Amino acid sequence: MRKNKNALFKFIIIISIIGIMYSGYNLFKWKTGVDKSKGLKAESKEAITVNNDGTYNIDYDKLLKLNKNAIGYLNVPETNIDYVVVKGSDNKFYLRHDFSDEENRTGWIFVDYRNSLDGTDKNIIIYGHNTKDGSMFGSLYKTLNKDWQVKNGNVEIVFVTRSGQYKYRIFSSYMIEAEDYYITTGFNNDNDYISFLNKLKSRSNYNYGIDVSKDDTILTLSTCSNSGKERVVLHAKKID
Repeated sequence: MRKNKNALFKFIIIISIIGIMYSGYNLFKWKTGVDKSKGLKAESKEAITVNNDGTYNIDYDKLLKLNKNAIGYLNVPETNIDYVVVKGSDNKFYLRHDFSDEENRTGWIFVDYRNSLDGTDKNIIIYGHNTKDGSMFGSLYKTLNKDWQVKNGNVEIVFVTRSGQYKYRIFSSYMIEAEDYYITTGFNNDNDYISFLNKLKSRSNYNYGIDVSKDDTILTLSTCSNSGKERVVLHAKKID
């Protein structure tokens, strides 16, 4: 009986040590990935300059040498969302790969592969991880806070691509269980699209006072909640 207890005790100790080592390894991998992503962010932004009038110049030749999938730049005021954006051939690759296309748990900020970015998209969708250190889309949750929402300067998002530099004004932000509805990119007709827009607007936890119509094109930002079961979502319409 004593031998059995000793064997069980040793087994528990071994399992505990393995668990600690595995947790330590995961923490190391995550920290290494975060540090690398910070460097990639700084490097990629060297291709971007801000003019005195607040507009942006992007050196696409320089940017595409760093990553052939780079398509533009995204900025959300008073958040950490200030990134060069990529677009892959699916919506999985950049969940686990960074701007250098190497495996990284922090992933990168990417556009839905279904979007063409040629001016015909009704709903451009951009994804990013909700990271613990606040990088990527880890600060998107701020858009759910009233203190952030009431500041007028915060509700205009800048999204720059080869087709132009555009401002988008937020009309809805909310948290919802994971679903596919809000990431719809194709609509049968104007009525379907109007119903879609009205649904998104009705979900908002704050009244931004912005109307949307069939003639509007929108930008959707999406990330996971802290639990991973819900999604933090923001919608904005193009205003210029």
